[in-house]
Amino acid sequence: MKVAIITGASAGLGREFLKALPGTFPDIEECWLIARRKEKLLEAAKDVPCQCRILPLDLTADESYEKLEEALAEHQPDVKLLVNNSGCGYLGNVGEGSLSRQTQMVELNLKGLTAVTHLVIPYMQKGAHIINISSIASFCPNSRMTVYSATKSYVTAFTFGIGEELKEKGVTATAVCPGPMDTDFIQLGGIKGHSKTFEKLPYCDPAKVAKGALAAAKKGRSVYTPTAFYKLYRFIAKAAPTKLMMKAAKT
Repeated sequence: MKVAIITGASAGLGREFLKALPGTFPDIEECWLIARRKEKLLEAAKDVPCQCRILPLDLTADESYEKLEEALAEHQPDVKLLVNNSGCGYLGNVGEGSLSRQTQMVELNLKGLTAVTHLVIPYMQKGAHIINISSIASFCPNSRMTVYSATKSYVTAFTFGIGEELKEKGVTATAVCPGPMDTDFIQLGGIKGHSKTFEKLPYCDPAKVAKGALAAAKKGRSVYTPTAFYKLYRFIAKAAPTKLMMKAAKT
Protein backbone atom coordinates (compact mmCIF):
# COMPACT_ATOMS: atom_id res chain seq x y z
CA MET A 1 0.00 0.00 0.00
CA LYS A 2 1.34 3.44 -0.97
CA VAL A 3 1.52 5.58 2.13
CA ALA A 4 2.16 9.23 3.04
CA ILE A 5 3.32 10.04 6.58
CA ILE A 6 2.72 13.57 7.87
CA THR A 7 3.84 14.79 11.30
CA GLY A 8 2.16 17.79 12.88
CA ALA A 9 -0.86 16.90 10.77
CA SER A 10 -3.56 18.11 13.16
CA ALA A 11 -3.52 21.83 12.29
CA GLY A 12 -1.85 24.67 10.44
CA LEU A 13 0.59 23.81 7.66
CA GLY A 14 0.35 20.07 8.37
CA ARG A 15 -3.36 20.07 7.71
CA GLU A 16 -2.82 22.07 4.51
CA PHE A 17 -0.43 19.36 3.32
CA LEU A 18 -3.15 16.83 3.93
CA LYS A 19 -5.67 18.85 1.90
CA ALA A 20 -3.25 19.42 -0.99
CA LEU A 21 -1.94 15.85 -1.11
CA PRO A 22 -4.52 14.29 -3.51
CA GLY A 23 -3.85 16.95 -6.14
CA THR A 24 -0.11 16.21 -6.35
CA PHE A 25 0.12 12.61 -5.19
CA PRO A 26 -3.17 10.99 -6.30
CA ASP A 27 -1.65 7.50 -6.02
CA ILE A 28 -1.40 7.71 -2.21
CA GLU A 29 -3.72 5.07 -0.75
CA GLU A 30 -3.28 5.74 2.98
CA CYS A 31 -2.13 8.64 5.14
CA TRP A 32 -0.45 8.15 8.50
CA LEU A 33 -1.20 11.22 10.60
CA ILE A 34 1.06 12.01 13.55
CA ALA A 35 0.48 14.64 16.25
CA ARG A 36 -0.28 14.70 19.97
CA ARG A 37 -4.02 15.41 19.83
CA LYS A 38 -6.06 12.41 18.68
CA GLU A 39 -9.32 14.33 18.33
CA LYS A 40 -7.66 16.92 16.08
CA LEU A 41 -6.16 14.17 13.92
CA LEU A 42 -9.55 12.53 13.51
CA GLU A 43 -10.97 15.86 12.40
CA ALA A 44 -8.09 16.43 9.96
CA ALA A 45 -8.59 12.97 8.46
CA LYS A 46 -11.90 14.21 7.02
CA ASP A 47 -9.92 16.44 4.62
CA VAL A 48 -8.75 13.58 2.39
CA PRO A 49 -10.65 10.89 0.49
CA CYS A 50 -8.14 8.14 1.24
CA GLN A 51 -7.87 5.96 4.33
CA CYS A 52 -6.08 7.50 7.33
CA ARG A 53 -4.19 5.85 10.17
CA ILE A 54 -4.19 7.96 13.34
CA LEU A 55 -1.01 7.95 15.43
CA PRO A 56 -1.34 10.26 18.45
CA LEU A 57 2.35 10.55 19.34
CA ASP A 58 4.42 13.14 21.20
CA LEU A 59 7.61 13.36 19.15
CA THR A 60 9.59 14.71 22.08
CA ALA A 61 9.18 11.35 23.87
CA ASP A 62 11.33 8.29 23.17
CA GLU A 63 8.40 5.90 23.61
CA SER A 64 6.74 7.53 20.58
CA TYR A 65 9.63 6.46 18.38
CA GLU A 66 9.22 2.92 19.67
CA LYS A 67 5.50 2.96 18.82
CA LEU A 68 6.19 4.30 15.32
CA GLU A 69 8.88 1.68 14.77
CA GLU A 70 6.45 -1.05 15.84
CA ALA A 71 3.72 0.25 13.51
CA LEU A 72 6.11 0.36 10.57
CA ALA A 73 7.35 -3.17 11.24
CA GLU A 74 3.82 -4.49 11.58
CA HIS A 75 2.31 -2.90 8.46
CA GLN A 76 5.38 -2.76 6.18
CA PRO A 77 4.15 0.32 4.28
CA ASP A 78 5.50 1.49 0.94
CA VAL A 79 6.15 5.08 2.04
CA LYS A 80 5.98 7.37 -0.98
CA LEU A 81 6.06 10.63 0.97
CA LEU A 82 7.28 11.71 4.40
CA VAL A 83 6.45 15.24 5.55
CA ASN A 84 8.31 16.23 8.71
CA ASN A 85 6.16 19.19 9.71
CA SER A 86 6.14 18.95 13.53
CA GLY A 87 8.03 21.79 15.12
CA CYS A 88 7.86 24.66 17.59
CA GLY A 89 9.47 28.03 18.09
CA TYR A 90 9.47 30.39 21.05
CA LEU A 91 10.42 34.05 21.31
CA GLY A 92 12.91 34.87 24.07
CA ASN A 93 16.59 35.22 24.88
CA VAL A 94 18.69 32.26 25.93
CA GLY A 95 19.22 32.43 29.69
CA GLU A 96 15.84 34.05 30.31
CA GLY A 97 12.42 32.55 30.89
CA SER A 98 11.58 28.85 30.83
CA LEU A 99 14.31 26.28 30.20
CA SER A 100 11.69 23.79 28.99
CA ARG A 101 10.77 26.04 26.07
CA GLN A 102 14.36 26.16 24.85
CA THR A 103 14.90 22.42 25.19
CA GLN A 104 11.52 21.58 23.64
CA MET A 105 12.65 23.21 20.39
CA VAL A 106 15.72 20.98 20.37
CA GLU A 107 13.72 17.86 21.24
CA LEU A 108 11.01 18.37 18.61
CA ASN A 109 12.74 20.27 15.80
CA LEU A 110 15.94 18.20 15.88
CA LYS A 111 15.51 14.91 17.69
CA GLY A 112 11.94 14.25 16.59
CA LEU A 113 12.60 15.03 12.93
CA THR A 114 15.81 12.99 12.89
CA ALA A 115 14.24 9.99 14.63
CA VAL A 116 11.18 9.86 12.35
CA THR A 117 13.32 10.18 9.22
CA HIS A 118 15.69 7.46 10.41
CA LEU A 119 12.84 5.06 11.11
CA VAL A 120 10.93 5.71 7.87
CA ILE A 121 13.76 5.65 5.29
CA PRO A 122 14.00 1.82 5.25
CA TYR A 123 10.39 1.76 4.03
CA MET A 124 11.02 4.14 1.12
CA GLN A 125 11.81 3.00 -2.41
CA LYS A 126 12.85 4.69 -5.65
CA GLY A 127 10.59 7.63 -6.46
CA ALA A 128 9.77 8.45 -2.82
CA HIS A 129 10.16 11.94 -1.36
CA ILE A 130 10.99 13.52 1.99
CA ILE A 131 9.83 17.04 2.84
CA ASN A 132 11.36 18.71 5.90
CA ILE A 133 9.82 21.97 7.09
CA SER A 134 12.60 24.42 7.78
CA SER A 135 12.29 28.22 7.78
CA ILE A 136 13.78 31.46 6.51
CA ALA A 137 15.25 31.51 10.02
CA SER A 138 17.71 28.86 8.80
CA PHE A 139 19.42 31.43 6.55
CA CYS A 140 21.04 33.34 9.43
CA PRO A 141 20.91 33.42 13.27
CA ASN A 142 17.95 35.36 14.69
CA SER A 143 18.45 36.92 18.11
CA ARG A 144 15.53 36.39 20.49
CA MET A 145 14.88 33.21 18.49
CA THR A 146 18.43 31.91 18.68
CA VAL A 147 17.62 28.29 19.45
CA TYR A 148 14.80 28.15 16.90
CA SER A 149 16.94 29.55 14.07
CA ALA A 150 19.78 27.19 15.02
CA THR A 151 17.44 24.18 14.90
CA LYS A 152 16.18 25.23 11.47
CA SER A 153 19.75 25.59 10.20
CA TYR A 154 20.16 21.96 11.24
CA VAL A 155 16.97 20.97 9.40
CA THR A 156 18.15 22.53 6.15
CA ALA A 157 21.65 21.04 6.44
CA PHE A 158 20.20 17.66 7.43
CA THR A 159 17.94 17.73 4.37
CA PHE A 160 20.83 18.42 2.00
CA GLY A 161 22.86 15.66 3.65
CA ILE A 162 20.24 12.93 3.44
CA GLY A 163 19.42 14.05 -0.10
CA GLU A 164 22.96 13.18 -1.09
CA GLU A 165 22.91 9.91 0.86
CA LEU A 166 19.65 8.81 -0.75
CA LYS A 167 20.59 9.56 -4.37
CA GLU A 168 21.51 5.95 -5.12
CA LYS A 169 18.23 4.80 -3.62
CA GLY A 170 16.28 7.24 -5.81
CA VAL A 171 14.68 9.10 -2.88
CA THR A 172 14.68 12.91 -2.83
CA ALA A 173 14.74 15.33 0.12
CA THR A 174 13.39 18.89 0.04
CA ALA A 175 13.88 21.61 2.67
CA VAL A 176 10.90 23.97 2.75
CA CYS A 177 11.86 27.45 4.00
CA PRO A 178 8.80 29.71 4.29
CA GLY A 179 8.42 33.03 6.01
CA PRO A 180 5.94 33.52 8.86
CA MET A 181 2.44 32.12 8.45
CA ASP A 182 -0.69 32.99 10.39
CA THR A 183 -1.07 29.64 12.15
CA ASP A 184 -1.12 28.41 15.75
CA PHE A 185 2.70 28.47 15.65
CA ILE A 186 2.76 32.29 15.91
CA GLN A 187 0.34 32.31 18.84
CA LEU A 188 1.85 29.41 20.80
CA GLY A 189 5.37 30.77 20.37
CA GLY A 190 4.48 34.09 22.02
CA ILE A 191 5.48 35.87 18.81
CA LYS A 192 2.32 37.65 17.70
CA GLY A 193 2.22 41.18 19.11
CA HIS A 194 5.71 40.90 20.60
CA SER A 195 7.96 41.32 17.57
CA LYS A 196 8.06 44.40 15.34
CA THR A 197 9.93 42.40 12.71
CA PHE A 198 7.17 39.80 12.45
CA GLU A 199 4.58 42.56 12.20
CA LYS A 200 6.38 44.07 9.19
CA LEU A 201 7.20 40.88 7.28
CA PRO A 202 4.87 39.65 4.53
CA TYR A 203 3.11 36.48 5.65
CA CYS A 204 3.00 33.32 3.53
CA ASP A 205 -0.26 31.53 2.76
CA PRO A 206 -0.07 28.02 4.33
CA ALA A 207 -2.22 26.49 1.57
CA LYS A 208 0.08 27.88 -1.14
CA VAL A 209 3.18 26.80 0.79
CA ALA A 210 1.89 23.23 1.04
CA LYS A 211 1.00 23.02 -2.66
CA GLY A 212 4.30 24.58 -3.71
CA ALA A 213 6.30 22.30 -1.43
CA LEU A 214 4.60 19.15 -2.77
CA ALA A 215 5.24 20.28 -6.35
CA ALA A 216 8.90 21.06 -5.53
CA ALA A 217 9.34 17.64 -3.92
CA LYS A 218 7.87 15.88 -6.92
CA LYS A 219 10.39 17.72 -9.12
CA GLY A 220 13.21 16.58 -6.83
CA ARG A 221 14.25 20.08 -5.72
CA SER A 222 16.51 20.25 -2.67
CA VAL A 223 15.07 23.52 -1.34
CA TYR A 224 11.84 25.43 -1.76
CA THR A 225 11.34 29.02 -0.61
CA PRO A 226 7.93 30.56 -1.40
CA THR A 227 7.43 34.13 -2.71
CA ALA A 228 9.91 36.39 -4.50
CA PHE A 229 10.53 38.39 -1.30
CA TYR A 230 11.92 35.40 0.61
CA LYS A 231 13.82 34.07 -2.39
CA LEU A 232 15.61 37.42 -2.47
CA TYR A 233 16.19 37.25 1.28
CA ARG A 234 17.79 33.81 0.89
CA PHE A 235 20.11 35.14 -1.82
CA ILE A 236 21.11 38.19 0.26
CA ALA A 237 21.70 36.04 3.35
CA LYS A 238 24.18 33.94 1.39
CA ALA A 239 26.06 36.96 0.07
CA ALA A 240 26.06 39.35 3.04
CA PRO A 241 28.23 39.10 6.20
CA THR A 242 26.47 37.18 8.97
CA LYS A 243 26.72 40.00 11.53
CA LEU A 244 25.10 42.45 9.12
CA MET A 245 22.30 39.99 8.35
CA MET A 246 21.70 39.38 12.05
CA LYS A 247 21.03 43.10 12.56
CA ALA A 248 18.60 43.16 9.66
CA ALA A 249 16.85 39.96 10.78
CA LYS A 250 16.62 40.77 14.49
CA THR A 251 13.29 39.61 15.90
